[in-house]
Amino acid sequence: MQVRGLLLLLALVLLTVAAEAGKSKKDKAKKSSSECEGWRWGPCTPNSKDCGLGYREGTCKDETKKLKCKIPCNWKKKFGADCKYKFESWGGCSAQTGVKTRSGVLKKALYNAQCEEIVYVTKPCSSKIKSKSKGESAALLV
Repeated sequence: MQVRGLLLLLALVLLTVAAEAGKSKKDKAKKSSSECEGWRWGPCTPNSKDCGLGYREGTCKDETKKLKCKIPCNWKKKFGADCKYKFESWGGCSAQTGVKTRSGVLKKALYNAQCEEIVYVTKPCSSKIKSKSKGESAALLV
């Protein structure tokens, strides 16, 4: 009986210590975070070149903070890395200009970025003629 009681007491002490340790970590996180709620964030500035890892600065009243950020190397520089768009399918190829066009509607603006509601992108028309896929040619044979 005494051994069982001793083990129960030991388990209770360990649980109490673990709970207190968890509380102190939460308290530290609350103390280090700012009470300011009106943060204004700048654009992500890459450490080198025009893409990759970098940082963005934020200000709120007298405080400033830096957050790590990343600009993908295939981002559309015209729109900014903080503007996310939902794009339509590519339109047909224009014989006059040799390009095809599609539009994108703003889906999300990160960090209060100033984004255009609708954007248009173009790309050169492909000179290759696409062959039929295997699934289509098999359907024709049957």
